[in-house]
Amino acid sequence: MAPSRRHALAALLLTPLAGKAADSQDPPDDHRLTLPKTADEDDTRLPNGKSQRDEIARQQHADALKDVESLVAAAEELRDELKHAGNYVVPVTSLRKTEEIEKLARKIRGRLKS
Repeated sequence: MAPSRRHALAALLLTPLAGKAADSQDPPDDHRLTLPKTADEDDTRLPNGKSQRDEIARQQHADALKDVESLVAAAEELRDELKHAGNYVVPVTSLRKTEEIEKLARKIRGRLKS
């Protein structure tokens, strides 16, 4: 039984080596020789020479800041309305303000995720 175990072990060990020897004899494919494109190569340039990707990111950042400012303003307005409304009264405008705040928060979250 020992020889059959030796043969099986040798076959298991030599099989990957035989595959590598066969691979080394094949001519290399063209796709193996090309390097993947970097981010700089894929990036298009605007007529002023700036990166289009950088300009888009800069504009999205500015839009997100503008939305955050309006969110803060809406939250402060809601706080003031609730302070002046009294203990047991909730104005309808406050409910509308909360819906506006929710929309702004979803818009900001969506912009930051992308």
